Parts: sequence; C-alpha cells; structure tokens
Amino acid sequence: MTDQPSPSGSTLSEAETFLAAHPEIEAFDIVLHDANGIGRGKIIRRHELLSFYKGGRHLPISILGLDICGEDVHETGLIWDQGDGDLRAWPIPGTLVPLHGTTPPRGEVFMCMYDLDGRPMSSDPRHALARQVEALAELGLHPSAAFELEFFLLANERGPDGRVQPAADVLDGRRSAKTEVYSVDHLHGMMPLFSDIYAGAETAGIKAETMISEYAPGQYELTLHYRTDVLQAADDLMRLKRIVRAQARRHGVTACFMAKPVESYAGSGMHLHVSLCDAEGRNIFVEETEGQWSRPILHALGGLRETMGESMLVFAPHANSWRRFASQSYAPVSPSWGVNNRSVALRIPAGDIRARRIEHRPAGVDANPYLVAATVLAGIRRGLEQQIDPGPETTGNGYEDPGDTQPIPTCWRSAIAAAEHSAFLREALGPDMHRTFTAIKAAEYARVARTIPDVDYDLYLHTV
Repeated sequence: MTDQPSPSGSTLSEAETFLAAHPEIEAFDIVLHDANGIGRGKIIRRHELLSFYKGGRHLPISILGLDICGEDVHETGLIWDQGDGDLRAWPIPGTLVPLHGTTPPRGEVFMCMYDLDGRPMSSDPRHALARQVEALAELGLHPSAAFELEFFLLANERGPDGRVQPAADVLDGRRSAKTEVYSVDHLHGMMPLFSDIYAGAETAGIKAETMISEYAPGQYELTLHYRTDVLQAADDLMRLKRIVRAQARRHGVTACFMAKPVESYAGSGMHLHVSLCDAEGRNIFVEETEGQWSRPILHALGGLRETMGESMLVFAPHANSWRRFASQSYAPVSPSWGVNNRSVALRIPAGDIRARRIEHRPAGVDANPYLVAATVLAGIRRGLEQQIDPGPETTGNGYEDPGDTQPIPTCWRSAIAAAEHSAFLREALGPDMHRTFTAIKAAEYARVARTIPDVDYDLYLHTV
C-alpha cells in the first residue's frame, strides 16, 4: 500500500507515541460506525497499527449499506451498483485508547470512511455531523454538546414468564423488581460494575459523571461531561456504550440499549444538550435578563420544532423505538418546548444562566448519535437563518399539549415516509447519507412487517 497523507488528520506519530507508552497491548479493535450506530471493523495485531496510520485500511463500501442484522440493503446503492469495491478507512485523531480489563490487553481506535482519492465518503454518519459543524462555523458559530446515556442492566436469563428481567446486584446477588428511582442504596449493589465502567471511561479519556437509578427496575442513567467539540461528544457516547456493554458482560449481566425493553415501564432516552458560542466564545443562548429568552435560543427552538416531525426517524429509528412514546412516560409525544419541564420535547434546563442550553429529548438510546446531532444542528441552523418563532411555551403537563400546527408521526411507518420525502433531512444528512439511511430503515420495516410475533398467535390463533 502506498503511503499517503491521512485525510482525517491522523498522524503516524500518534500511533508511535501510543505504542511506546503501552508495550503491553497486543491488538486493536478498529471500529467504523454504520447508519444504525453499530460498530463494524476488524481486530488487528500490534504490528499492523503503524501501517494503518500510514495508509489507512481498505474496507468494502457495502459495510455502510448494512441493515441491523448485518445484511446488505441493495436499495442503498452501495452494494452491487458500485461492484462492492473497496474504499479506505482512516483512523480518527484522538480516538486511539487502551481498553480497560481486556485479556490479553487491547486498544481501540475509531475510523471514518473516505473515497480512494481522500474525499469524505458521504454515507458515513460521522461525516454527516462534521458537515453540520462546518456549516455553523461558516456562520461564526461553534456548538458544544453532551449526551445522556440511559440503559437497562438485565439478567442473562429470562424470567418465568419468558420476559426479560432486571439483573441481580453483582455485589451480592440481591434482586429488586421495584422502580428504585434515585435510590442511592440501590446503586451500591452494582458498584463493582459501575467502578469498572468509570475505570474504562477514564482509561479512554471520557469524563463520565453522575450515575442515577432511573425510573424502571434495572434502569440507570450515566451523564457525560460537556464537550466544546460535538464530534467528540458523539464519539464519547459511542465509546461509552461499548464500555458499558463490555463491562456488564464481564460481570455476568446484559447491558440493554433498546429504547423500550420492558412494556410496563419507561424507556431509555439519549437526551442531547446543546449550546452555541460565537467567535469570541460567548454563549449566544444566554439572555441579558434571566428568564427573558434571547432571540437565538427562541429561533433555535423554532427550527427544532418545525423540523421535528420529518426528523423523527433519526430520533426513533427502529420498530421498538416507537414503543417508548407514551403519555406520562418521560418521552415526548409532541414538538413542545418549555422551561424546567420534563414533559416537553425541547427543554431549557434550570441552572446557571451562563450554561444556557437546549435539552433535546426525543431521541432514544437506540439512535445513532452522529445522525441525531447532525439533524439537531441542522434544525437549529434553520431556525437561526429563518428566524423561526417557536410559538408559545408549554407550561404544566406537556402531554396535554397537542403541539398545535407541528404534529409528529405517530408510528414507525409514517416516520419512514416523512423522512423519505423530507428536503430538510436530505440537506441535514446529505443526499447520499439520506438515501442510505432511509433505504436501510425501509428494509428493516419490511423485515419486521413480514415476521409473525407471538401476540398474533395469542390474539388470533383460536379466535378468528
């Protein structure tokens, strides 16, 4: 392979320095994230790392056209239309890290796909986010962001009723079927696992912060430190999911990132907190007088409200995603906005005025954070450029607010149709990423639609 300058900005010296600092590491996971947010790639040996940094790694173009099961979706145009040829993946600067607790010791590095001439491959989700960051930079604006990670810890075995059940405490085997929301003592039973999660995050350079027992048995939330680089914020979320899953497995339980794994309890969200700074580093969402909202934050809310309906497929990409949206479930059911109100879709959190931001609440934890962030930034940009009025604030119970003139889809099928016909989403993701994503979702819908679920037999086998 002929060496060439890395289009991602990665350098050979980064790899050389890392290898010198970590002589114990024997292999590396090299990970590319597809439209569904699934990490795909290879495990390479230590001696292969330098060649990866010198010349990238050839991977088939079809790797970005796979469905949730890892099967080709021909409608993406990324398979036989292009002969399933190789493109070149390059390491992302700053993502080369050791992995905690692996035997033998391994490292990990994220990568992005590029055409052979070095242009960003336009069906790579991370490039879609980079485009939106660059578009805001052209306006002199720079976003900062952080995601929240909600997840379940489940037992590896199903319960007597055949359904998933909360994991027993890894400390002493106790099991609770109670909600336990905000219980600190309940957290103690999982502390050996949580300690390994924090250690894994620290080893990877991620500032994982508060752990909460959430609003369902076996559900937890882990917050992340605010980043001035949105791409890094999305990288953090992707890597933290891998850390949680790996450490849970080491402790004999299953980390679940389905949006709604338990029908009678709240689902898991992936809230995105975002703010914008100008060229001087001033947060443009900050109001001059507390509570008298700035025009930028109102216009940003307006853009997000106006584009939410056609963007819902990004925020709720799977069949299970749509089971999360229910009244009084802490998941929004209309494009409402409010202040210090967890029943709305777009929330201005309480707190220090200098940290003024928007909390975007529709996305489930099963969504792809690169695409979520790209779509949110594009919605904010539209609101700012067109000076869109967000309409009246929702006060009180947001589940009683129909969202007036801005409805959102009520099911997965209508969300797919809305996304397919959305000029906004085509611009937000880029035409190729838009085609790839919607084709993959349509194929997934067809797979689910032709599958006969157990409930059909329960309702109809002996009755119709």
